[in-house]
Amino acid sequence: MSIQRITALLRKEFGQLSKDRRLLPIVFLAPVIQLTLLGFAASLDLKNVSMVLCDLDKTATSRSFIQSFTNSGYFSVEYATDDYGSIQGYLDDNKASMALVIPPKFGDKVLRREPATVQILLDGSDGSTAAMTMGYVNQIIVRSSTQILTEVLGGNFPVGRVDAETRAWYNPSLKSRNFMVPGVLVLILLITTTNLTAMAIVREKEIGTLEQIMVTPIKPYELILGKLIPFTIVGFTNVGVVISVMVFGFGIPIHGSVLLLFVLSGFFLLTSLGVGLFVSTISRTQQQAMMTAIFFMMMPMMYISGFVFPIENMPKLLQYISLGIPMRYYLVIIRSIILKGVGLGTLWPEALMLLSMGICILVASVLRFKKKVD
Repeated sequence: MSIQRITALLRKEFGQLSKDRRLLPIVFLAPVIQLTLLGFAASLDLKNVSMVLCDLDKTATSRSFIQSFTNSGYFSVEYATDDYGSIQGYLDDNKASMALVIPPKFGDKVLRREPATVQILLDGSDGSTAAMTMGYVNQIIVRSSTQILTEVLGGNFPVGRVDAETRAWYNPSLKSRNFMVPGVLVLILLITTTNLTAMAIVREKEIGTLEQIMVTPIKPYELILGKLIPFTIVGFTNVGVVISVMVFGFGIPIHGSVLLLFVLSGFFLLTSLGVGLFVSTISRTQQQAMMTAIFFMMMPMMYISGFVFPIENMPKLLQYISLGIPMRYYLVIIRSIILKGVGLGTLWPEALMLLSMGICILVASVLRFKKKVD
């Protein structure tokens, strides 16, 4: 191995990166923009669900019941009507996602200690959102019922009861953003390093500099190292930049070891760089490389890795396929370190799988690239 030849290649690669004014913003600025946009957009929390109100009782009791919805922060009364038949129009026109109907004599029944009913109508076109909305509704109704019983009976319930005191570990506020933003970090790292590696090598094919390098005394493995080392450094730089945005921009602290996070991120870089190198061997143009990487590599990884959809909810076949997706293990690692603060003693199975898969992917891609070079 000639250190001088590899050093010369590194100077060449870094020189190309610094001179490409269009590439530098993509490498360093685009991840920050993507994390900022996706971090705010990738939230499954429900707030201010638009509601149409049909209060046919109009008593102090019904108004107090309505306030339990509006004061929760989950619902906002956008429309009010006394015509029960017009409610469907609000739901059909997407003006409201939910309707709350309070029937006549609702307050009288409550004061007479009789069972009182209300009607909840939901837009069920989005099943998950409707289910979450129904969960919030049930919580508010249970809380309101308990408050009514307390006021009527003075806190002396005639029968025993069970009270559950719940605590949410690792994410006490139950903000979905705290779970999604680390996943977005993984996605950004995959997209940036894979596309950068594939397109940079294909670009050299297009302009003919790769063939010029091949006729020099530089050996294939020296060429490969000269190509991969700069992108590895760029990948670690992206990890540092994106983590800084996550911590200082979104206020999501890292409860585990930062050093361990960077080390295991290096394991994932083996896979992303290997995938990019493989894509470069089967692509002739930068557009072809980008489309191949996105549609045949990144999107399948994103869909069945657990980034958006829980793996447990997938069919058994997809669950087995996900075992061969490196992104699945890195998602577990990064979320566990950031949110739970666990160490290598807990994450060693995922780390070992990620390292093994990274080495295999990189070696296979290097062998194919070397064959192309030869």
